[in-house]
Amino acid sequence: MSYYIQEINRIKGICFSNEFQLDVAINTKRYIDANFDQEIKLDLLAHIHYTSKFHLIRLFKKYHGITPRQYLIGKRISEAKKNLKSGKSVSDTCYAVGFCSLNSFSNLFKAKTGMSPSNFRKAIFDKSKS
Repeated sequence: MSYYIQEINRIKGICFSNEFQLDVAINTKRYIDANFDQEIKLDLLAHIHYTSKFHLIRLFKKYHGITPRQYLIGKRISEAKKNLKSGKSVSDTCYAVGFCSLNSFSNLFKAKTGMSPSNFRKAIFDKSKS
């Protein structure tokens, strides 16, 4: 066992006394990271971890500081930025990161970043030309 793993286990034992709760929060985050581009419902996350959806929200927020939905949205916006920077179109990016509607994607992207996806993409390419 590496020093890094030993330190994580030591700190985990000090900070987080209930390992089941910690595992639920960590595994929920991992599931969202791996499946952000698919439809993820709170009922599904709760079912996977054999807990109620309300308890899952409390645990996730306790360990990560935000709700699973907020984390999912942040993950999708982050991935959308990467896709737009790499040259993907706005509509391709919208569907690639798990949104079903271009309008809802554009509105949410603008609310989170302060600019529309097309303006974000244009700003990136304008910077690269300068």
